[in-house]
Amino acid sequence: MCWRSWSIAGSSRNRLASVKSVDRDTEQLNLLAIFHYVVAGLAALFSFFPLIYTTVGVVFIFAARHGTAKPGEELPPEFLGWIFAVLGLVLFVIGIAIAICILIAGRSLALRKRYSFAIVIACIECLFVPFGTILGVFTIVALSRESVRALFSKATAQAPC
Repeated sequence: MCWRSWSIAGSSRNRLASVKSVDRDTEQLNLLAIFHYVVAGLAALFSFFPLIYTTVGVVFIFAARHGTAKPGEELPPEFLGWIFAVLGLVLFVIGIAIAICILIAGRSLALRKRYSFAIVIACIECLFVPFGTILGVFTIVALSRESVRALFSKATAQAPC
């Protein structure tokens, strides 16, 4: 009799610990989602800096086509302007694409969907020092727990097709 009452109490303790673990996991996933939104905003902001190269490139192109050189000086070649302009635009588009991917990863964490996508983006975020590295490592650590994986699979199973 004594063993049975201890067994019941032990199982309720396990359930309580399980509920606390799920609450902790959902709280951490929600915080990670918010931090992903913040880092996505910062990434979008910093992706505008390459447009300075585009502006310099356009100035070089304009100067090569319409400028007049001073005696003893040469104008910058037009192809140099095109290199600057294209490089700036490519870096801008890459930056915006990465910011959008980080935003989608944050939304995926909030909805408990696209587990693999969130892991891949967390690994890519580790390249962006310092905030991306911190967020990427914390996201990888949180997503590698079995209880978090179970939350993602439960949300996927409940979602209507």
